[in-house]
Amino acid sequence: MMKVNQKALEMIQNYSGSPVRIMEVCGTHTHAIFEHGIRSVLPDRIKLISGPGCPVCVTETDYIDEAVWLALEKGCVITTFGDLVRVPGTEMSLAGARAHGADIRTVYTPLDAVEIAVKEPDKQVVFLSVGFETTVPISCLAVQKAKERGLTNFSLLTANKTMDEAYRVLKGSADAFLFPGHVSTYTGMQIYRDLAEEGISGAVCGFTADEILTAIAVILVKLQEKKPFAVNCYTRVVTEEGMPAGRALVEKMMQPCAARWRGIGEIPGSGLMLRPEYEDFDARIKYQMPHIEGHPNPACRCGEILMGKVKPFECPLFGKVCTPEHPVGACMVSSEGTCSAYYKYSI
Repeated sequence: MMKVNQKALEMIQNYSGSPVRIMEVCGTHTHAIFEHGIRSVLPDRIKLISGPGCPVCVTETDYIDEAVWLALEKGCVITTFGDLVRVPGTEMSLAGARAHGADIRTVYTPLDAVEIAVKEPDKQVVFLSVGFETTVPISCLAVQKAKERGLTNFSLLTANKTMDEAYRVLKGSADAFLFPGHVSTYTGMQIYRDLAEEGISGAVCGFTADEILTAIAVILVKLQEKKPFAVNCYTRVVTEEGMPAGRALVEKMMQPCAARWRGIGEIPGSGLMLRPEYEDFDARIKYQMPHIEGHPNPACRCGEILMGKVKPFECPLFGKVCTPEHPVGACMVSSEGTCSAYYKYSI
């Protein structure tokens, strides 16, 4: 373990209060907790639970099937971040669609996809807009740039999600949350203060061993006060106001909608879709996409793992049929996935 705040470590190891369940909802936190050996220094009465903090992992099978449909049925160039290529759909992943002749390309940002649309005007380019709050502004910027350039061959297939409604659904799954550092740089602290008003507590946390242990120690202290709380333990990065310019851009171009989360189901108001004035860039509308209902592998327990109900090694596929080389579930595919973390650090 890296050098840590000894005072925080001593507070944690000497904790003698009621059992506490703390859920991290960021895939980077999950991997950092394993990498730094955080669990090994916690007393039995403090449990860390891995929640739905990986955007690729919570993306439903339906969405992969939609992307495959656009690639194979409509001949679209599908542009995406790399992790999504291997996530299984009902019949195949995007990698499988590529093997069937689909044009699937990995990009670093949606602006790269806009450039492809500019350079290849005879092709229809779709960017798979997947992610939590931090990735949404650049998707909006891509649409803005495409509109300014008069492009008619670029669109988004959206699966963007916002975390605040998920916390409300997860209320009761843990005594407190480790709020994600990256998302919080965008949202600022007000959403957590609103959640505290509803009885949902947590601390915004960084990613070093020191920052994680400090946040856990703060949570233990605050829980003893018997009042809901929202604490910023990542002040070197997260500000009170967050990124108001980014939020304004998103609010201008997108509107809340219901979204399906793997393992949780539909959460009203937890998704984002393009507003009507930008619907020419909405792939579902542009290509008159039919309703597609996905069917994940019934033996895969990704959904329960994302809810913190079971640990990866309780899934019969984990480490046997399902490995990083041959993933059956989304949680094993993503570099932020819980199963990926357990496999990397436990096997």
